[in-house]
Amino acid sequence: MSLSVLTIVKNRSAHLAQLVEGLRRSDVLPDELVIVDMGSAPPVSIGETPFPVRVVQLDLPGLPLAAARNAAARAAMGTDLLFLDVDCIPMRTLTDAMANALKKQDALICAEVLYLGPDDARGTWQEDDLQQRGVQHPVRAFPKSGIRKEDNAGLFWSLVFGIRRMSFFDLRGFDDAFTGYGAEDTDFGFRAKQEKLPLLFMGGTGAFHQHHDSFDPPLQHLDDIVRNAVLFRKRWNIWPMEGWLEAFEKAGFIAREGETLTLIRRPDHDEIERARVVTAW
Repeated sequence: MSLSVLTIVKNRSAHLAQLVEGLRRSDVLPDELVIVDMGSAPPVSIGETPFPVRVVQLDLPGLPLAAARNAAARAAMGTDLLFLDVDCIPMRTLTDAMANALKKQDALICAEVLYLGPDDARGTWQEDDLQQRGVQHPVRAFPKSGIRKEDNAGLFWSLVFGIRRMSFFDLRGFDDAFTGYGAEDTDFGFRAKQEKLPLLFMGGTGAFHQHHDSFDPPLQHLDDIVRNAVLFRKRWNIWPMEGWLEAFEKAGFIAREGETLTLIRRPDHDEIERARVVTAW
């Protein structure tokens, strides 16, 4: 058994450096790190590490999250895959815990994420300090330790999750019909449930989410979210990202009637900036 850690990145070199530093401190090092570069400027460059690192260049427009994760999985050599968003710092016990969990059961396993403030994990840091500073997600409850089954496929998140490589491809990976930002991970969780691959929440280890600018609602991704929401609705007969769609609707950017979603107008720069928030859920 071997574990490949996979991440995708576009112009987040500082976040990527801290992710790599977290892996360097792991109790059990990963067998490799695969990075898919979605067009960073300058291109991704990683210094010496105690584990192999491979960088895959993906030449697609925008932010092709689904296609990038699939490219990372195709490039991976490990029997097990640990996906980490580039703004996540893995805890030192994460790689070992995920590898052991995937040996015991064929499942989709999400690990807990603690959210850091603007001044946390900038420069040097100690994990015990980040544990004290990190804040739990308000709607995703993880066990204090061990693993529990989660029946709500909509709670799957792609920030930190593990899956056997064979199972990933049995699910056909992420559907790259979802282009850009939004709903591709929820669709993946729904298909896992449809194929009876259990969703498990693992407590006691996970990752720290590095703070960055965020927007509520994410107006800068309006076109992607509208397009992907329509595709998701046709496939699953429900609207994804309901909170964001409601906010778009209330502000007059979209209109919904039954299964129909219409883009009314796009936000200007000032409207996007007014949506900027401090928290990074």
